[in-house]
Amino acid sequence: MSSENAEKGSFENQKEQRRIDLANNVDARIHNPLHGIPKEKLLSQVDAFALEKGLEEALPFLRKGAVLAQNPKDFEVQPELDDEDRAILRREITHKWSQPRDLCMTFIICSIAAAVQGWDQEGSNGANLSFPVVFGIDDSTDAPDASTNQWIVGLINSGPFVGSSLLGCWLADPLNIFLGRRGTIFVTAILCVLSAIGSACSQTWGQLLVTRLLLGIGMGAKAVTVPIYAAENSPASIRGGLVMSWQVWTAFGIFLGSAANLILFQVGPIAWRLQLGSAFLPAIPLALGIGFCPESPRWYMKKGRYQEAYKSLKRLRNSKLQAARDLYYVHRQIEEEFAVFKGSTYLSRFVELFTIPRVRRATLASFVVMISQQMCGINIISFYSSTVFSEGGFSDRQSLLATMGYAVVNFLFAFPAVWTIDTSGRRNLLLFTFPNMAWTLLAAGMCFFIPMTSTARVPLIATFVFLFAAIYSPGGGVVPFTYSAEVFPLTHREMGMSWAVATCFFWAAVLGLTFPRMLGVMTPQGAFGFYAGLNVLAFVMIFFLVPETKQGTLEELDYVFAVPTTKHISYQGTVFLPYWIKKWVFCRRDTVLPPLYNFDEVESIEAINPLLDNYYWTILKHLWHLLDAISQLCS
Repeated sequence: MSSENAEKGSFENQKEQRRIDLANNVDARIHNPLHGIPKEKLLSQVDAFALEKGLEEALPFLRKGAVLAQNPKDFEVQPELDDEDRAILRREITHKWSQPRDLCMTFIICSIAAAVQGWDQEGSNGANLSFPVVFGIDDSTDAPDASTNQWIVGLINSGPFVGSSLLGCWLADPLNIFLGRRGTIFVTAILCVLSAIGSACSQTWGQLLVTRLLLGIGMGAKAVTVPIYAAENSPASIRGGLVMSWQVWTAFGIFLGSAANLILFQVGPIAWRLQLGSAFLPAIPLALGIGFCPESPRWYMKKGRYQEAYKSLKRLRNSKLQAARDLYYVHRQIEEEFAVFKGSTYLSRFVELFTIPRVRRATLASFVVMISQQMCGINIISFYSSTVFSEGGFSDRQSLLATMGYAVVNFLFAFPAVWTIDTSGRRNLLLFTFPNMAWTLLAAGMCFFIPMTSTARVPLIATFVFLFAAIYSPGGGVVPFTYSAEVFPLTHREMGMSWAVATCFFWAAVLGLTFPRMLGVMTPQGAFGFYAGLNVLAFVMIFFLVPETKQGTLEELDYVFAVPTTKHISYQGTVFLPYWIKKWVFCRRDTVLPPLYNFDEVESIEAINPLLDNYYWTILKHLWHLLDAISQLCS
């Protein structure tokens, strides 16, 4: 009996040590909660788990899954597995994009949700050319009361982001708790339908502002929930590629909105109404289709509904073995999360975003990536491209055509990140794109110095704006929402994502509100130069404050964000930066980078590669050829 007590005490001490590491992981060790448990003890724990959760029928798969989760790379020699099991696991490695129909359906619905988001924000871009005059708030620089009207137009354009950041994002937490991920998405889809139609029916600019604020409530809760839903349903190996569909298809929604603007701008005085109201179209299939998708297994587990979680996982994985493995592994990680992170009430979850060290680091990192997306200046193009191109000497039709061209580039160049976000990593994509966005944005601004009479002015402005969008898409475009959806523990995921999206949308609102006036006071050259400088500042913030998250399970990331911020900053400044200088400035190709993280106990996270794929240089080469062809066509 005393030996059993001693064994139990030793196991409890190991658990307690893991909890301490989870709160403050000074050794940067990534931990598998099943590591080191004797097989007999592990299987007895699985038996007890199955009995407690009513999963007796799944017990044979749970036993196999637990052994597999403990040592995932040893599946070829594990006696519990048969040849069929090994074939499934080999295929999981060699055909990682071969996924079941229900996961594909989830991906499609999340993509439609993102397209709704993009179309909603793009409608006002084309409408900006006419509704200010209709409502007596002409914001052109030579109009009476131009300065006041510029603020009003900015407020109307930023209305959805004001509504999102002040209310919509923060409603996502209670909505998810009571309605689940699918229920929340359904409610937000209905709200997007009604508010888009309301915008089209507005009779005063005040009514238009109210409907756009209401639109923001739906946009905010949807933007919080959809990336979380995608992240929780996806396997770790392709999670980045699936979750980034949010931004890819947001870009596609922007393209659809710009195409609608172009089609509708000549229909007469009601053009702006149709441009704003057309955004309800993709929200209808979203509301209808979400009911056919499985609910998030992790949401079910958070509610203690393990039988439903297992059924959901069976729909989202290719075999019962993979579903059982993920169920038990996530369960054990969640147990450790819940032992450290409480998050019992709405207020306490918000306060703990800033008081629990592991959660605070995720809060800081998500803040940096989200505010960086606004600092880069992409939304001065997304919101006001028609106005910017008009300032550059384009006609209304040419402005809308150029806007659609920008939207096409923004959409197409997001696709390379589908394959590289889980290999090169989130952090490297950001570090590659921000300095390149800085010089392209500065160049676009400087092109406004070219005289209006010059035939080079229009094609050069378009070229650098398109180049800026192409560089933005695979990094600053796709990473922030993907990153923020995965960095928080399950106990704080809704609240954390609410914080991240509210940060993004609040600064989007500030940008939308201030840019018309900034354009009037600073001219396009000064405005573009200002945002070019912010790109450089964002690069520095990302370099020191954003850890890598690629290819770890959502629960294993607890240990990444338990590493103290000072340790991460020190590593970047004293280890990584000297390594990069030696290797790429002094061409010492044999230089070796000591790793920051210790992955001894887990196999699901690959070592973090500090180098960017050569793939990006290929992208740039083809991009220059494309831009050269565009320039020749424009001239």
